[in-house]
Amino acid sequence: MNRRLPVAALVFILTSATAFAQDPSAALTDAQMETFLEKARIVSTKRIGIGVTESVRATLSDGTFTHDAHIQNVDLYRAEFRTAKGIERNFRDSWRYNIAAYRIDRMLDLRLVPVSVERAWRGRPAAFTWWVDDVVMDEGKRIAKNLVAPDYPCFSQQAQTLRMFDRLIENTDRNFGNTLYSKNWRMWAIDHTRAFRRSPQPEIVADLTLIDRRVLDRLAALELGSLKTAVGRYVNSAVLRKLLSRRDGLLAHYKALPPHALVERPDPSAGCAVRRTDAVPSSF
Repeated sequence: MNRRLPVAALVFILTSATAFAQDPSAALTDAQMETFLEKARIVSTKRIGIGVTESVRATLSDGTFTHDAHIQNVDLYRAEFRTAKGIERNFRDSWRYNIAAYRIDRMLDLRLVPVSVERAWRGRPAAFTWWVDDVVMDEGKRIAKNLVAPDYPCFSQQAQTLRMFDRLIENTDRNFGNTLYSKNWRMWAIDHTRAFRRSPQPEIVADLTLIDRRVLDRLAALELGSLKTAVGRYVNSAVLRKLLSRRDGLLAHYKALPPHALVERPDPSAGCAVRRTDAVPSSF
């Protein structure tokens, strides 16, 4: 990838720097967001015209604070389902996986997946996910405009972290529309309803060229008991065992990489809009 910033990127950076304002929800903890999503009154809703899960954007309020949520209650099972890659057996597309993805993200301290909780919607269980604030584009628009973040190593490290996470949970539906970027170039990963498949090994590892050493330690520490405690309500033990098998494959891959593949990823919440003087080159 050409790392010289095109004119469009410079315009985007300058616009973001002047327009960026601190979002009030940024001061909330995950626990506070969870409580809000679970308890706040639903003020209004509207169907989202993108995606295939017929999801809903809802405005919630607890009387003092108002924020939006993404509601998904899709829960499909097919013995066979035709996808772009061929026929998938035991196909699942489920709201449950949004919550499981969020919880495993936090077990690894990735902070790429927005808060998601279980809550009833029109008489059925659903995932209520925190609506990501200050989004300026998705991955498709970023590629179309040939944009990269000012702090390229930071951007690369976040992208590499998301790739690893998708291989771990076997997310078969990562696409240009469900990777988002906020004004400060924070990366967000949404919509994991087609994750948690049953492959024993990650499909691709050659493009995983670096990893945060702290994330690697947390990845190695995952075990069935803690996973069942965190997400056992949403993902069964057989699928979690397959996840751990893929984890083992990822660990073997990272162990074979040279020492410089271990990096210290910057705080994801800070975004990648400001170039760090101590940044080291990274491969995207």
